Amino acid sequence: MIIICAILFPAIAGIIASVTNAPSYRARCFRYALISLISAALGIGAIFRGEKITLFSFSENVTLSFALDGLGRFFLAAVLILYTCAAFYAMEYMKMEENRPTFFAFYYVSLGALIAVCASDNLVTVYLSFEMATLTTVPLVLHERTKEAVAAGLKYLFYSIAGALMGLFGVFFVYYYGAAQKSFQLGGFLDKAAVTGHEQILLAAVMAAILGFGTKAGMYPMHGWLPAAHPIAPAPASALLSGIIAKAGVIAVIRLVYYCVGTDFIRGTYVQYGWMILAMVTVFMGSMMAFLEKNMKKRLAYSTISQISYIMLALSLLSDGGIRGALLHVMSHASAKGCLFLCAGVFIYKYGKRRVDELVGIGKQMPIVMWCFLAASLSLVGIPPMGGFLSKWVIALSVADNGVKILSVLPIVILLISALLTAGYLFPVAFKAFFPGKDAQVSEERDEAPWLMTVPMILLCGVSLVMGIWGVQILQTVGF
Repeated sequence: MIIICAILFPAIAGIIASVTNAPSYRARCFRYALISLISAALGIGAIFRGEKITLFSFSENVTLSFALDGLGRFFLAAVLILYTCAAFYAMEYMKMEENRPTFFAFYYVSLGALIAVCASDNLVTVYLSFEMATLTTVPLVLHERTKEAVAAGLKYLFYSIAGALMGLFGVFFVYYYGAAQKSFQLGGFLDKAAVTGHEQILLAAVMAAILGFGTKAGMYPMHGWLPAAHPIAPAPASALLSGIIAKAGVIAVIRLVYYCVGTDFIRGTYVQYGWMILAMVTVFMGSMMAFLEKNMKKRLAYSTISQISYIMLALSLLSDGGIRGALLHVMSHASAKGCLFLCAGVFIYKYGKRRVDELVGIGKQMPIVMWCFLAASLSLVGIPPMGGFLSKWVIALSVADNGVKILSVLPIVILLISALLTAGYLFPVAFKAFFPGKDAQVSEERDEAPWLMTVPMILLCGVSLVMGIWGVQILQTVGF
């Protein structure tokens, strides 16, 4: 029952706290802080004591069920970390925004939806929770209600609907050719007798579902919503969209391939190779677009397209090492990219600076923020001891073990080029912030961000460091 409480509490409490009157914004923020802490406590309780629960059945063998296995626990931990940090950050950041109650209401409803995605016990429950996560995060993109925000929100919605329909196509055929027991099981639950003679239609359905769920993860060619939505949304929403909401597509793909169809069914087929090639194209394209982009948040959005496709590339290897590398990068990217978007939000909140070239010398004014920016950048590039190094190392080793001729070499080359491009679009920002040059006219008066914004960034950097040192041990505790 604690899983249901973890799902429903933030949604219900967030709505009540937002629609009821409060004597001041400070008092309303106290409510939100309490909701965040209780939601985190319930989520932690579900991680340690979560039991399987079936709410109701749509038909025979099609149920709305929740249970937490090792994969769900790991993703849920990432959700709780990022949502809790971003919530406290948002209490300060949203002072500059209007419609604050609406933002926080959808913020906590989307938290409940993401917890449901993590805790889903079968593919239908994942799909329904996935759709709910989409619908409840669209208002976060629409928040400013400008013409640009509406356009970005609609683009996000249309892409997501298209992706969800492709995902539903795959879900239908997986259930049709599945055994009676539809709960997730590593290795899949396909009925071999039913599949025999129909392999090609099932492969096509799986490929469509990978592309559909990959839409949320920003995988080419369904990536267009991401660079449109991230720059428009408020910074805490951008951190969530990039850091964890986009990974709802990742967990859906893992559940489909590893827990429903089984890796043996698609290994060596056009599905595996097509998936791998699309992931490599996305890694390179996202890094190149980020390198060329001058708007800070849009640069980080293109970076997300590239970095999440590291995860998709690792998963396409269909190996134990691949899924371990993917999960390591899930947490490492969530913490690092969440921190970077929060840093970008500080620049907007304090000075209204959105472009990279406006950040010259800003390290003199807010060194703590820029040190956080640099630490998160080290992780994304893959510099030890940060988490990004460990995850990329494990992915590279898994690629080398793949044994498929050029596909054992080309992905490593793509990863190295991407790492160089990542260094090229992140390190110069930090370097010029700390060393603006003699000719630059910058203020050296300290003007740090408020503690509600600074502490979450420091904590996220700490998470990235922990993943770099103990990431493998953490995965072993959840069974990977």
